[in-house]
Amino acid sequence: MSTGEKTWVDENFAGLDWYGRDLSGVTYRGCTFREVDLTEAVSIGASFESCVFANCRLNASTHKGSSFVACEFRRTSLFSATLDGCKMSGSSFIECTLRPLTVRGGQWRGVSMRGAKLTRLDLAALPLQESDLSEADLSHASLRGCDLSGATLRNATLHEADLRGATLVGVDLSLAKLRSTRLDLAGAVALAEACGAVVETSSG
Repeated sequence: MSTGEKTWVDENFAGLDWYGRDLSGVTYRGCTFREVDLTEAVSIGASFESCVFANCRLNASTHKGSSFVACEFRRTSLFSATLDGCKMSGSSFIECTLRPLTVRGGQWRGVSMRGAKLTRLDLAALPLQESDLSEADLSHASLRGCDLSGATLRNATLHEADLRGATLVGVDLSLAKLRSTRLDLAGAVALAEACGAVVETSSG
C-alpha cells in the first residue's frame, strides 16, 4: 500500500531489477524485498523501518544518511557497499555477505551480526552498544574507539583485531577468542578483571 508518492507500507517487492535505482528520500515501513537486485543503488536520507531483505543484492550500493531501523537482512549481499552516516539500530544480518564493506559513522546500537564474517573491516569509532557479535569473525578488524558497551562477544574471533580506545563496559572479553589482539591499558584491565584478576591502581 502506498500512502504517498515516496512512502510505502506493508508492501511486498519480489524478483525486481532495481539496478542503480535512486531511492533518496523514500520511506518504506514493514515492507519485504525478496530477490530484488539493488546493485549500485543509491539512497540519501531514505528510511527503511522494520523491513525484510531476503536474498537481495545490494552490491556496490551507496547509502548516505539513510536509516535501516529494526530491519532483517537474510542471505543478502552487501559486497563493496558503502554505508555513510546510516542508522542501523536494531537490525540483524543473517548469513549475509558483509565484506568488503565501507562504513563511515552512523548509529549501530543493538545490531545483530551473530556469526558474521567481518574480517579486516574498518569499524572504528562506531557506536555498537548492546550489539550481538557472538561467534563473529573479527580477525584483523579495526574496532578502535568503538562504543561496545553491553555488547556480546561470546566466541567472537578477535585475532589481531584493534580494540584500542574502545569502550568495553559490561563486555566479557574472556569469552572471546583473543590472539595478538591490540588493547590499551583500559582494555587490558577489563580483560584481566573478566578473567577474575583484582587490578590495583596503586602500589600501596
